[in-house]
Amino acid sequence: MVVVVLEEMRIRSLGVIDDAVVELSPGFTAVTGETGAGKTMVVTSLGLLLGGRADPALVRIGAGKAVVEGRVAVPPGAAAVVRAEEAGAELDDGALLISRTVSAEGRSRAHLGGRSVPVGLLAELADDLVAVHGQTDQQGLLKLSRQRQALDRYAGDAVAVPLAKYTGAYKRLRAVVAELEEITTRARERAQEADLLR
Repeated sequence: MVVVVLEEMRIRSLGVIDDAVVELSPGFTAVTGETGAGKTMVVTSLGLLLGGRADPALVRIGAGKAVVEGRVAVPPGAAAVVRAEEAGAELDDGALLISRTVSAEGRSRAHLGGRSVPVGLLAELADDLVAVHGQTDQQGLLKLSRQRQALDRYAGDAVAVPLAKYTGAYKRLRAVVAELEEITTRARERAQEADLLR
């Protein structure tokens, strides 16, 4: 089972928050507090780190930009690590450093592992990093990919080796199918070209 832990999040100039550091521990499951304590801004910050929409109205009045930074401990070989490394990001002591800046003018920037990346990449990684649930977020359970992940996690080590073999075989199958489609397309194009030359 892959365990990913959001260890720390720093929030600056976002809504009611001037500057705050939120330190989290394994097993953290809920944000609670009194009205006006900043729960919404903490969840909004997490949403920004995970590629959510950036609204310049979130920037604290009088500040030029809002900044959210997060440190996510991820084991080597996890899907998020592989995807991040493909984008040129580097791990820092087994953790991904994620940063999102939103200017008061509406410009947004994202950084992952020290590299500037498209915000869309953060959104791609979101499912592998953190699960944020609101009152209607159970809809995510309707996604087949989420259902498979839940079953695989539940089965644990008993299916890890067969799952890895299946995943490898499936990737090879997709590569062969893609190659076959390319060969078929080229053959069809050659046949059409031969017909034209006759």
